[in-house]
Amino acid sequence: MDFPYEIPLPVALSIIAVLGYLAGRGSRARAVYEADKARRELRRAKVIAKELEQIAENVRKNLAAHHSNVARFKDRVSELGTQDKEAAWQELCGEAEQILKPTLRLAEQIAQSYDEIRQQTNQLMTFSEIRTDPLTRVSNRRGLDETLDSMFALMERYEEPFSLAIFDIDHFKQVNDKKGHLHGDRTLQAVARILDESVRDTDIVARYGGEEFVVVLPKTTLQSACLFAERVRSLVETGLGLTISGGVATALDGDNVQSLLSRADSALYSGKAAGRNRVYRHTGTDIEPIETRVADEVAV
Repeated sequence: MDFPYEIPLPVALSIIAVLGYLAGRGSRARAVYEADKARRELRRAKVIAKELEQIAENVRKNLAAHHSNVARFKDRVSELGTQDKEAAWQELCGEAEQILKPTLRLAEQIAQSYDEIRQQTNQLMTFSEIRTDPLTRVSNRRGLDETLDSMFALMERYEEPFSLAIFDIDHFKQVNDKKGHLHGDRTLQAVARILDESVRDTDIVARYGGEEFVVVLPKTTLQSACLFAERVRSLVETGLGLTISGGVATALDGDNVQSLLSRADSALYSGKAAGRNRVYRHTGTDIEPIETRVADEVAV
């Protein structure tokens, strides 16, 4: 097949050079991102390892105290075994409660340690490929569900609070329609990167589906979660030149995974309906925009 026109060789070589440069720059950018991601995951893994080490140390100390209490109780039994006094045995019964009370607490502490180890193990497992979204490299829906199951177990047993924030990229369909799906993919990656770089080592970022992301925030109040969500909204707007809307909710008594996500989602779409590029929160009874003073605190 003959082309209707020919491209001069110097021009063709220039085009090839430019394409090669752009491809190389893109590869370097991806390499830098992957390296940063690996460092963050390593940092999180170190935090988790430290938590596991602390749990093991606490169990070790409690077990040592348990052995000491049991030995002391055994000695008292031996002492009183040579006596034939009813009062002495009544005294032993009174002492038994005080001596063995720490032993009873040990059973509760071991159960709590088991739950904490399970939570930390789940966090480590979020690094695995089957729990990672292949495009954005944050957790996928499976990783999110397992994290939330673990968080609810801890809340039910030990009343540990946690919150979550859900974000949606505004007018994302227009991004795909006007600039193409490849640009849309890069947009998702850029938003995921801002989220991943904004969280604590103990927080979990997950792609919820499409252009939605969820961040799970352990031991975080509704007010603190609102501060986080507003900071992320501002970072995306200033750093990427696009906007996101957010919804925030805190786990309450009687909640489950679906009810908590539903409340956060309702807050998100209230923000969408109010004009987008804003964060709303669900208090458990009402949906409201985050207070002006929250935004002021973020600016400071």
